Amino acid sequence: MKWKILESKYISKHIYFTAREDKCQRPDGQIVDPYFVVELPPSACAMAVTEDNQVVLVKQYRHAIGETILEIPGGFIDEGEDYQKAIARELLEETGYEFSRYDYVGKITANPGMLDNYTYLYLARGGKKVAAQKLDHNEDIELVTVPLEDFRKMLLNNEIVQSLHMACVFYAFQKMDSEK
Repeated sequence: MKWKILESKYISKHIYFTAREDKCQRPDGQIVDPYFVVELPPSACAMAVTEDNQVVLVKQYRHAIGETILEIPGGFIDEGEDYQKAIARELLEETGYEFSRYDYVGKITANPGMLDNYTYLYLARGGKKVAAQKLDHNEDIELVTVPLEDFRKMLLNNEIVQSLHMACVFYAFQKMDSEK
């Protein structure tokens, strides 16, 4: 069922936005031209819960939608980096929290019709504030902590709109509920 790539050319080559235009042939022989693919590094995110059952959220402006929104922490995984180490690094950098436990809860792809990466999903627990934030030059992140049950209500009230994060939270709550 895999398509054969007949030609491929890069439109943009940037670490966070690499786009290419492919000419493909489907198994039935039909030519698909052009087909656009955005190449992105894999990413990870986590529903991060502190020792006292507070969910650590990040509030930040997202230029593409022109809004400031609440999200769970996460980011891109460096080449060759272990996924669990990557989410631990991202949590520490974005929030200043370290966590005693990381449970992998799944992987998803945001838009496999156009994007080529996966996002790895975690539930991080036992968080303690151990450091100040170490943000990238383009990050302006405000920390927000919310009691776990209030966060569940926020989720049901559509107050978290980032779809990748919604999936992570869904699987994280499913993991926590199955342990009760």
